Parts: sequence; C-alpha cells; structure tokens
Amino acid sequence: MSRRSSATANPGIRPRGTNRVGLILDSSIVIAAERRGHTVRQILEQIKTSYGEIDIGFSVITVAELIHGAYRAKADSDKQRRLAFVDRLCSDVPVHPVTVEVARMVGRIEGEQGAKGIAIPFEDLVIGVTALRLGFDVASLNLRHFQLIPSLKVVSQ
Repeated sequence: MSRRSSATANPGIRPRGTNRVGLILDSSIVIAAERRGHTVRQILEQIKTSYGEIDIGFSVITVAELIHGAYRAKADSDKQRRLAFVDRLCSDVPVHPVTVEVARMVGRIEGEQGAKGIAIPFEDLVIGVTALRLGFDVASLNLRHFQLIPSLKVVSQ
C-alpha cells in the first residue's frame, strides 16, 4: 500500500498540505535524511518545503535515540560525525522535555491500550504524547507504532 493511500484510508494519518500547528520529528525521519547525506539545514528546508511554515521540534527521547545510534557506529569517525550532527540538531530545533503532564498521559494511554491488548513501544509512546500535549502531529517513517496512539495525527515523508 502506498503512503498516499494509507494516509487517506486512516483518519489518524494526514496527507501533506493539511493544516497543522507543528511537527514533532521522529528519529526515523532524521536518520533517513542523514543517511542520504543531508545537513541539518537541508532537513529543515525540506520540511519547510513539504509542510510550509510550521513549528517543529523533537522529544528528548528522539535525542536519546539519535545519541544511541551514534554510539553504535563501528568507526570512531562515524560516531563523532553523528554526535556533531545531533548537537547541531539540538541547537537548531527545540527539544521538548518529558514533563509530569506527559508522563501522566503516557501512563494513562499505556494502561488503557494495554488493557485492550495493544502494546505501544515506550519510546514511541512518549514521542507521540509529547506531540499530543503540544497540539502537534508526528512526522515518522514508522507509522505502525504511532498509529496505535489515540488521537495522534501522523505524517510521513
């Protein structure tokens, strides 16, 4: 199924060009762009081109995921390059913390969904709830996990 058809079939996924206040970027978006050799500036320009003038940000969990990936690099030069990339991202894009309100909402959603037999990976749940608390959507290439979060709108590139 193409991304466009899944975007129109699932009301929780918005196609490009719809109105939104902002986007929380999942690590999958950043990693894919970095692997293509894009700079932070190029990533931000691509988002602006695709979605217009909107607020963007990261969850602090996304930063942890990116740092984790840097430390898994086989070559020290790759690790240092990735760490510098994350530093640049964090200086250019707001990083949103896990607040008590986010923690309470994560606990509620995880409990409610778990009671229905639905397991959501914890990191993705925190990222998604961060977006919900801000009134933002999530931009991710990993639609499967984020679609499990009630009321969350997900966009893919």
